[in-house]
Amino acid sequence: MDGGGRFPEPLTAGYAGEEAGMPVPPPGAAPARGGPAREARLGESRSGESLLARVLPRFLRPRRASVAVPIERRMPRHLGTGLAFGFFGLVAAAGFVSGGGYAEISARYGTPVDMAARALGFGLDKVTISGLVQLHSSEILKAAGIDQRNSLPFLSVVDVRDRLATVPLIGAVSVRKIYPRELLVTLTEREPSALWQRNGEIAVIAADGTVIDQMRDGRFANLPLVVGEEANLRTKDYLALLDAAGPLKDRIRAGTLVSGRRWTLKLDGIDVRLPETGAREAVARLVRLEAESSLLEKDIIAVDLRLPDRVVVRLTEEGAAARLEAQKKQQKKPKGTET
Repeated sequence: MDGGGRFPEPLTAGYAGEEAGMPVPPPGAAPARGGPAREARLGESRSGESLLARVLPRFLRPRRASVAVPIERRMPRHLGTGLAFGFFGLVAAAGFVSGGGYAEISARYGTPVDMAARALGFGLDKVTISGLVQLHSSEILKAAGIDQRNSLPFLSVVDVRDRLATVPLIGAVSVRKIYPRELLVTLTEREPSALWQRNGEIAVIAADGTVIDQMRDGRFANLPLVVGEEANLRTKDYLALLDAAGPLKDRIRAGTLVSGRRWTLKLDGIDVRLPETGAREAVARLVRLEAESSLLEKDIIAVDLRLPDRVVVRLTEEGAAARLEAQKKQQKKPKGTET
């Protein structure tokens, strides 16, 4: 009891709450939103956040604040040593290339990828070439750039085909790989028809006059020879004259196109001049003269068949001298002398 005759009010939890600055709920009322209830709801909120973090996509999930890690702990171990070895390796490789070592090894053994492919069993061990007539297999391999340094996987059939297409004697070509170690080359050669001499050079030509290749060796020596400007375009006409020559064909060495109009045949040192028109008939007449009088065995150097009703011959110097001597003897004989 205090001095006013009143008993002091008992100390309760609500009073303690008032001293703490929190209101005291009346008896029977729901507890105020205080510490324990608030803590429970906070726990539920955190649990809900964890659920969202598991349900939402990674880029929508809430992120935690990262903790700074020293850079020396984030770097891989021995990184500096690896970078040093890599730098010195690059320097050594650059010196090897610039010094010519790489080029020398590539020229002798092929590129590194070719060497690796050969080591795995994909070397180029066999090249099958079909369609050869005038060409040789060694010429095909050289033109295609193929040798033992190549490997089948890294050999470009397009490049091989393009290189072979530049060979004048090849009309068409196909290239195919047959794994593991074979290359198949199928080609079609242009058919050479004659030789064409112009300005001191001899070329191999087709029947239509297309130049196939330059005369490089004796493999085409037996082909007919035409001489003169644009004689290649008249090859068919010349071949027709050879057919008309019959037994004299093998004695005809060449045909010269004169002024683009007519032919002169070369026979064992004898020139046979043919007319511009009716050349085949003139050749047939020459065949008859040879059969009847052995005209071409006489001391002559030229036979002119350009006139249809006569034959004009030109004697050699020896033949002309012998003829002149015979004429003189004929003139000295007395009249009435039997011969």
